[in-house]
Amino acid sequence: MRTSDFIKDIKPYVPGKPIEELQRELGIRDIVKLASNENPLGPSKKALSEIRKGLKGLHRYPDGSCYYLKKELSKRLGISPEELIIGNGSNELLDIVAKTLLMPGDNAVMARPSFVVYSMATRIAGATPVEIPLTEDMRHDLMAMAGAITEGTRIVFIANPNNPTGTIVRREEFDLFMKKIPGHVLVVMDEAYYEYVTDKEYPQTIEYFRRGYPILILRTFSKIYGLAGLRIGYGIGPRELLNEMNKVREPFNVNSLAQVAAIGALKDQRHVKMSKELNRREKVFLYNELKKLEIDFVPTEANFIFMRFPFEVQELFNEMLNKGVIIRPVGKREIRVTIGTRKENKRFIEALKESLKRRNLWT
Repeated sequence: MRTSDFIKDIKPYVPGKPIEELQRELGIRDIVKLASNENPLGPSKKALSEIRKGLKGLHRYPDGSCYYLKKELSKRLGISPEELIIGNGSNELLDIVAKTLLMPGDNAVMARPSFVVYSMATRIAGATPVEIPLTEDMRHDLMAMAGAITEGTRIVFIANPNNPTGTIVRREEFDLFMKKIPGHVLVVMDEAYYEYVTDKEYPQTIEYFRRGYPILILRTFSKIYGLAGLRIGYGIGPRELLNEMNKVREPFNVNSLAQVAAIGALKDQRHVKMSKELNRREKVFLYNELKKLEIDFVPTEANFIFMRFPFEVQELFNEMLNKGVIIRPVGKREIRVTIGTRKENKRFIEALKESLKRRNLWT
């Protein structure tokens, strides 16, 4: 069977190992999953209430326009519903914008390492990913990225905070960067972890959108809102662009339960505040424990921590699995660990100590 030449060299996306898979493989029941940056508190009660109400309508197709969710978002964001697009997770919107704008011969600029879907979506569209290494402190090198833009560039992807490092692009450097962007290039700001950021220098990208800069802002309900299992995210962008993206978007791409759950989640800002406070507190706990263990880590503005080791981490990953702790390798010597509850974080630290002792790196 013949397949597209564009996908031959693409490696399938490998998600964090599911709890159920580890249960099947090793028969372990008490499992801590710190691999996929999910909210350990789960969804809000208001979201769950809306889901229960929505169950009776499952025999009907969902609202293809996501009218009520757009209405709620537009009220909160101060923009028009026509400046919003809803996706089956913001991940789908990355795929849609790539299919909308990219053609063979085009290129898209992105950082390395960053979210792997940017490169995948670019290649699937037949275009070329141009990957710019992060700086020494694991941040986007915006000036180098701007310098890599050519006549063939159509998109610049920026994860802010960046996945897997948790670092951010700050306001002053972002302002300089946006002034260098030519009119034929769209800047896609992936802000999946937007709500976790505490740095006051974090750029409020919606202001750039209001001022007419070529920008598409992507956010999600999968992280702080705890709705990862329902797959729903949204984009903020110019009407003209969104009209074209809607031509590519699948009909009924967002299920009805996801839509009502997202509305309920937006109305429960107390849950958001609790989730953010838990993350702040447990981040400090993990920082202190990692310093005691002399583990090299990158300070984060997200709900995960990027760590580097003086040895290859595949064996460490397997050891953790055998202890019922799921983490995420993101390089030969690097892992990414979700910030969980205190109980979950202690499980991770204790398992890590045992692995370090085996290597005579901790006493």
